[in-house]
Amino acid sequence: MSREGHEDALEGAEAAVGGAPGGPVLTPGDAPAHAPVRPAEVAHAAHPHAARDVAGRKAAAGRRGTADPVRALMHRHRELCERAVDPLEIAAGLEAHGVTDRTAARYRHRDVFSLAEELFARVPAVVGEPAATGPAPARDVATRAAWTLRALLPGAACLTTFGALRLTDGLLGGDARLAIGCGGALLTLIALVLAVRTGPLRAEPRFSGTAALCVCWLLGYVLYGDALLRQVLSGGPEGPWTLSPAPLLGLAVAVAPAAWCAHLFALSAHRRLHGSHALEEFAAGARPLLFGVVALFLCVLAVLLYLARLGLDSGGAPAGAAALGLLLLLARLLAVHGFPEPAATGLAAACAVEAAAPALLLAGRLPGLHPVARPVDALIEAAGTGAVPALACGAAALGLLITATLALSRASAHAAS
Repeated sequence: MSREGHEDALEGAEAAVGGAPGGPVLTPGDAPAHAPVRPAEVAHAAHPHAARDVAGRKAAAGRRGTADPVRALMHRHRELCERAVDPLEIAAGLEAHGVTDRTAARYRHRDVFSLAEELFARVPAVVGEPAATGPAPARDVATRAAWTLRALLPGAACLTTFGALRLTDGLLGGDARLAIGCGGALLTLIALVLAVRTGPLRAEPRFSGTAALCVCWLLGYVLYGDALLRQVLSGGPEGPWTLSPAPLLGLAVAVAPAAWCAHLFALSAHRRLHGSHALEEFAAGARPLLFGVVALFLCVLAVLLYLARLGLDSGGAPAGAAALGLLLLLARLLAVHGFPEPAATGLAAACAVEAAAPALLLAGRLPGLHPVARPVDALIEAAGTGAVPALACGAAALGLLITATLALSRASAHAAS
């Protein structure tokens, strides 16, 4: 083709798209009716996901001609990316699947959040059915009142049982009082099961079995543990055992504050998750939130244990009961947010230590095994029988607190809440 012919072809192409050089240029008002020209602002308003699609095209264009390491990850987690409403939700999902900042570096990104931003931009969103509108969980007064009432039932059942036993003291025989005590214990157990099956303390069904047995052992040790150790130290066990009901009453009443602390932690973490711009930012805010909730519960529990001790005029180990209450709260928080295994491990460790104390004392009576009982003897001689549950539950609670600090500061622990 000659030079003149080439210039004629160019002029014809320009005329087709907007007019010849020097001629009138077509404006949006002059455009044909079958192909309207829309401003960018109108197009963006008509398509809510336009910005996401444009960003995705830019990210893909930046990788043309080179290997795209994100494509395989994008296809692997496509459903997560399509359903996400913001990049942080994708980052939380990637974190839950084991993607770390070091993994993100292999995809040419500085961290997980940056990788999530590209996935959010490149994968088109799937517009699902609009969610049914209703009261937000934080503002649903009826729901909160329902689970608060259920959380108050264990304390009410326990308090009623101890009140009935005090009123019938000297009026009923031992068998009748035993029946009242067993009936009250059964009612308290049923109320406790109802309290943890719904509301903020509701955990996955996996959190059962061994963990439930451990909780029963720990609560039983609150009643009989000190008496058992005294019997073993005195050469028994023999004769009647004295109960320590005050710590159990304080723990039963503390179920309601525990539910509210779990609710405050979940609600605050959920709000912080949606207000954060990076995973590190969320983790930095979630840790002090956890410590604040734990400190609040400990203060309330200490007051309840003190009032229960005054009301029942009985002894017991308040330090051990406080450590047990903290252990149960941390175990439940971990189970609620998807970590039942470390929760069950912490409960089992506390049970093992409490069971080992009288077992070592009994083993020390055998010939040649006296040194086995010396650590327990030294501990009880220095701090009393209450030191055993305090040490067992306190050490387990410390381990769960460290675990919760690491696990519950991850966005993936709250993304589904």
